[in-house]
Amino acid sequence: MKRFLLAGFFGLVAALSGALAIFIIHEKLTVPAPWDPAPFVEIAQHYDAQIRRDEWGVPHIYGARDADAAFGLGYAHAEDDYATIEEVAIAARGKLAAIKGADAAVTDYLVHLFRVWETVEEKYETHLSPEVRAVMEAYADGINLYAALHPSQVTPGFEPLTGQDVAAGFVFKTPFFYGLDGQLREIFAEERQRRLAEGPAENFYLPLQKPALPKGSNGVAIAPSRSADEHTRLLVNSHQPFTGPVAWYEFRLRSEEGWEVAGGTFPGSPFMLHGHNRTLGWANTVNKPDLADIYVLTLHPEDENKYKLDGEWRDFERQEAEIRVKLFGPFYWTVTREVLFSEHGPVLKTDHGAYAIRYAGMGEIRQAEQYYRLNKAVDFEAWQEAMRLQALPSINYVYADAEGNIGYFYNGQFPARTPGWDWQAYLPGDRYDLIWQHYLPFDKVPQLVNPEAGYVFNANNTPFRAGAADDNLMPETFPSFMGIETQMTNRALRLEHLLGTDPAITAEAFRAYKFDLKYSPASDAGFTRTAFLTLDSEGDSELQEAQNHLAAWDLSTDKANRHAALGVLALQPVILAKLDGKAPPPLAETLKNAAAHLKKHFGRIDPEWGEVMRLRRGDVDLPLDGGPDILRAIYARDYEKDGRLGAQAGDTFIMFVDWAPDGTLTSESIHQFGSATLDESSPHYADQAPLFTEMKMKSVYFEEEQLAPHIKQQYRPGLLPEPAGF
Repeated sequence: MKRFLLAGFFGLVAALSGALAIFIIHEKLTVPAPWDPAPFVEIAQHYDAQIRRDEWGVPHIYGARDADAAFGLGYAHAEDDYATIEEVAIAARGKLAAIKGADAAVTDYLVHLFRVWETVEEKYETHLSPEVRAVMEAYADGINLYAALHPSQVTPGFEPLTGQDVAAGFVFKTPFFYGLDGQLREIFAEERQRRLAEGPAENFYLPLQKPALPKGSNGVAIAPSRSADEHTRLLVNSHQPFTGPVAWYEFRLRSEEGWEVAGGTFPGSPFMLHGHNRTLGWANTVNKPDLADIYVLTLHPEDENKYKLDGEWRDFERQEAEIRVKLFGPFYWTVTREVLFSEHGPVLKTDHGAYAIRYAGMGEIRQAEQYYRLNKAVDFEAWQEAMRLQALPSINYVYADAEGNIGYFYNGQFPARTPGWDWQAYLPGDRYDLIWQHYLPFDKVPQLVNPEAGYVFNANNTPFRAGAADDNLMPETFPSFMGIETQMTNRALRLEHLLGTDPAITAEAFRAYKFDLKYSPASDAGFTRTAFLTLDSEGDSELQEAQNHLAAWDLSTDKANRHAALGVLALQPVILAKLDGKAPPPLAETLKNAAAHLKKHFGRIDPEWGEVMRLRRGDVDLPLDGGPDILRAIYARDYEKDGRLGAQAGDTFIMFVDWAPDGTLTSESIHQFGSATLDESSPHYADQAPLFTEMKMKSVYFEEEQLAPHIKQQYRPGLLPEPAGF
């Protein structure tokens, strides 16, 4: 058997081959009885939720109480994506390897290493309000009702979902959005990756220049002063995988307790993560400031269970993680692995040293509390008060509201570090004064509110270029130890140009800017294209042909473009190498390989781009505009069997939100597939795909009178029989 993926990542497994006879435990398994629906139907009687689905299958959930609405959302979400919700819960429980096998053992170990359940058990009752706990528990009850009524979809042995499971999902997942997984992988490289900081020094640590990410998100807010019609406009445009645990699900929800939202959420979350309520809304984009620190520990020369701190030897805190790994058939492999903690945080031992990691979000459980308060905020003041909770370790926010306020917030739990040290290096682990204890207050977070030019944006770029040049924040006003990014993506360069040169932005222009299809000549893609064209091709006819063709490319990715295929296919290996932290492949070879691929699979070097880039879903197979790091973002890492690219990530759930001067709300949305994310038999499995590929939108029926003519299903889970499909 092949070597266990990422075995060296935590030392859990040396290899599977040659050890099965010793380590496999063949447990006599009994198949658990299917869930008895009676207890869950009885629990459902405590809720009264109404689910109404429109012609697109989007659920509109109503409940008198917030808990009623959350129960309805849980049931509707499970109807459309039960398997993913269940998998998210299993992962947060640290039990995924028992279902998915050896590759998932890393995830299970991290649940123990991050003390996810210690945090939940210690803080669930004390750090989360009764209202939030009631919402999470109601959402779980809705999912459990669905599972009880559909036992064939339940993984054998899966126990009913709880509010604690929902909280654990937030505790576990949120640090990964700023790249904590990359820090952990770095520790387990074959050799130490960074130097050790030796002491304070002036200008020792400058803001981060991280590689421009070829995937991310877009958020734009336009104030009335910048609009041709004095409307306030918001673009919600996160880029996510098309399927899986962080794929978007659209819903609208209303309760009589003031919870009224429309937008997107992830499997396992009962809150609108981004979208809008009646009076305000926001978009999220990923940011990656330096929010984690790695400390090199000094171990006792005679006892490796002790480490030095301020001249004293301290014992590691030790626990054991028992991980059950599915192999094949009835065979399971149960491993017990030591988990260590120091005063700094989790500890990892490698061949080149022992390291502790301290990270933003460590021990935090209030993520759900902040999302709930953001959902229910009615004005800018209340929304900012929710942001001041600082329970979310990262993620940019682009904000707009009916009063015409706009803002950009480089949100994060920024460690209050000792100034002067090189915090981008590894830190000496024997100094207590380098173990930061709290975060900078929210008012110290980079934010640009109601700028004079009337617009803000973010496309995974530096917060120092979030608006017009005269409005932008100045890097020197922030401590260097915050590790703030300084890069610009192509998407950011295009937004900077498009918004900055339009003094009166119309609704039509706003939409056109989101679906812009060009690379900036000043982007990494533009510079790489120039590098391709300046290669020495003397005596190489293949390279000359490819260069001549590439020279005619206008850097656009419209699906009829006959030069984009060669351009994007040549750029993609370079971009992906940068994303993966690897050296780019030889440029001449990359360009010739792209040309050869096109000739082999399409019979020519210049097929239309839409013939190559496809949206595929069941029987649907449609051409797509856009590409990597384009505002119309589309990503496909691998070729499919026919040589085409099947889109896998990028533009997914998109929303345009508009408030007229009198406060009238209008919003439109689109999903790359449809509301039935897993049910291939549903008419909503891919019914939005044709609109999505044409860059068109559908209406969000936020008002009851708007929704009424479009209701195609209406039912109350737990009170009435399950509705027939439509």
